[in-house]
Amino acid sequence: MSHVSSHAPHGQTPLHTVQVLGGGSAGSSAHVRSLAAGLAARGVRVTVCAPSEAADAYDLTGTGARHVHVPRSSDPGSVAALRLACADADLVHAHGLHAALRAALALTGRRVPLVVTWHTRAHAEGARARVLRLLERRVAKAAAVVLGTSSDLVDRARSRGARDARLAPVTLPAPRAAAVAAEDAEGLRHKALAELGSFGRPLIVTVGTLERQRGYDVLLDAARAWRHLDPLPLLVIAGEGPERGALQRRIENEGLPVRLVGRRDDVPEMLAAADLVVLPTRWESRSVLAQEALHARVPLVATAVGGIPELVGDAAALVPYGDAHALASAVSRLLADPQLRERLKDKGTAQAATWPTEDETVTQVLSVYDELTRPPALYP
Repeated sequence: MSHVSSHAPHGQTPLHTVQVLGGGSAGSSAHVRSLAAGLAARGVRVTVCAPSEAADAYDLTGTGARHVHVPRSSDPGSVAALRLACADADLVHAHGLHAALRAALALTGRRVPLVVTWHTRAHAEGARARVLRLLERRVAKAAAVVLGTSSDLVDRARSRGARDARLAPVTLPAPRAAAVAAEDAEGLRHKALAELGSFGRPLIVTVGTLERQRGYDVLLDAARAWRHLDPLPLLVIAGEGPERGALQRRIENEGLPVRLVGRRDDVPEMLAAADLVVLPTRWESRSVLAQEALHARVPLVATAVGGIPELVGDAAALVPYGDAHALASAVSRLLADPQLRERLKDKGTAQAATWPTEDETVTQVLSVYDELTRPPALYP
């Protein structure tokens, strides 16, 4: 491979990386946008292969990158489009398991380094779990380097046969929560409280796709357990997904103090209005919501799973997954103790300051690229 330079000094060809994004969770899509912008600013040529809807939603072309539409599916047409886009790539970086599989197929027979970032892990049971394990093994072995966004993902990649797996925490780009200026916060808080119907009562917020692994069934159990509180807290769940119907039926049948408000684009305002944020998930790596809560100085109650303890340290109340009693108790304790809430806010600000910046994240990734594309040392 010819020597390429990320900064492209005179007479050298700029490094060309292809970023491959599948369906893309909010975290991985935002990371690819941040990475594309940071790499382009450093003189790297960037092509982003992603479905057009993801490119539009995250303004991927606004980063200075070239966009190539590649559908989510792993059909031959999708792989062929990816192979063409990678024709003159010096390095390919795939984000997520399915994007990585497509990239590995597209690079078959070519000596182009493949970097894979595992942002999250899929959930499957029975026969599907076996297929998932095979898929993870195939991807782990195809990659020159696997980057895991949390330590347990790095361990998982190693257990699946990765030659080189490293921790690469992904930062939350330009926190949505920080977008709410301090002088506007009180006005936005009142507006959000009025809209959500939470004046004079505590507001508890959670955000995420309405899927089984998010733990919302356990959260509703907890909401039933804190019905004795006075004033009665209102739990607001923002997001859409396949579990909406089942959750709505439970809320109505059991008379729970919960509102499903659908997908929202005013998350900063909701966080500014919240007394607590809850994250009842079965597993998560570097939760976007947890990062936003700490940045916004909102006390967080979260499950001690995946990368969450590593992410939040002692800046959140952590409870076991699936334990509605522990979740309800943690919420009740925080609502009853303003001083404890203030201590968590301060700890959250301190913890958030330890997370890598966007610039540090790009620098780490670029150092991996340089390592993989640098020519071997010549000895006499």
